[in-house]
Amino acid sequence: MKHFFKSTSKFLVATTLIMSLSTSSLMAEVKDKFQVSWTIYVGWMPWDYAQQKGIVDKWAKKYDIEIDLIQVNDYIESINQYSAGKFDGCLMTNMDALTIPAAGGVDSTAVIMGDFSNGNDGILLKDKKSLADIKGQKVNLVELSVSHYLLARALESVNMSEKDITVVNTSDADMVSAWSSDEVTAMTTWNPQLSEITANNTNANLVYDSSKIPGEIIDMLVINTETLKDNPKLAKALTGAWFEVMALMKKGDEKALTFMAEASGTDLAGYKSQLDSTMMFYDASDAVKFADSPDLPETMKKVSEFSFDHGILGEGAPNAEFIGMEFPGGKTFGDTKNTKLRFTDTYVKMAAEGKL
Repeated sequence: MKHFFKSTSKFLVATTLIMSLSTSSLMAEVKDKFQVSWTIYVGWMPWDYAQQKGIVDKWAKKYDIEIDLIQVNDYIESINQYSAGKFDGCLMTNMDALTIPAAGGVDSTAVIMGDFSNGNDGILLKDKKSLADIKGQKVNLVELSVSHYLLARALESVNMSEKDITVVNTSDADMVSAWSSDEVTAMTTWNPQLSEITANNTNANLVYDSSKIPGEIIDMLVINTETLKDNPKLAKALTGAWFEVMALMKKGDEKALTFMAEASGTDLAGYKSQLDSTMMFYDASDAVKFADSPDLPETMKKVSEFSFDHGILGEGAPNAEFIGMEFPGGKTFGDTKNTKLRFTDTYVKMAAEGKL
């Protein structure tokens, strides 16, 4: 999927930690004005529509608050600024929620899991049609991103590991041009680059994509846990606005979809194509089922193990259970004394029951 500027680093996490420690205490207060950061991605364009069409304002007024959705051009920077306390909430993936704010010591809660990548991320081989042919190859990808995670999961499926390939860190902005190089024979990337390469190169074979690991690359609305605790009305207003837009998308409202398409730099057909490889939870009841699924803790266990193995679970993390996570139904993973990432079904359940 997405992630136009995705790259994480120990330096980033360490910087975030220092900044967050100085700001987190300031966020725990009852407020009436909030800011949430977002970046362009197919599954997050509904937020832009909700903001621009007054849907966010309508729901905010219902709860007597003000909410500003702020677009940040750099995806990682938006998470970094959230982690530093500039924003009350932020849109990010499950892996980034773990490896940036949580690893940096910022306690965050995933309020809405809006979708998961269902083919938006994929592995390409040049002139080879089987994933097993990747053995011995150099694989271009954004290192330590969800592309890296996808590759690791793909290798598992053919009884290989990263020892069988060589990772070549490559900017997402360079992927399309890199494919034309004779030196590049394997690549993991996301849309729109993935679609652009496969559409324009007959030698590009998609041998694995995120539909093989459904529900593991999740796009979420995350809110600082202390802010959420003191201001549940923020989550209620945002959840109400989200599912109002989901209802429009579910019935195929072309005006709304065209708005989202153009705002993300494509046309209606292009946007619909990207939605086809994105599992959107249009109904709140489906979002509840996903949040409550026993698969979610298992997914986060895999993500945590991958993150620890690659040194992005925080400075000094002794094992993959270093960061505690909390799930609906009282389920947990990791060190419960160091819980920094929480998944809640509270607000999507209220939406499903018509109680917002």
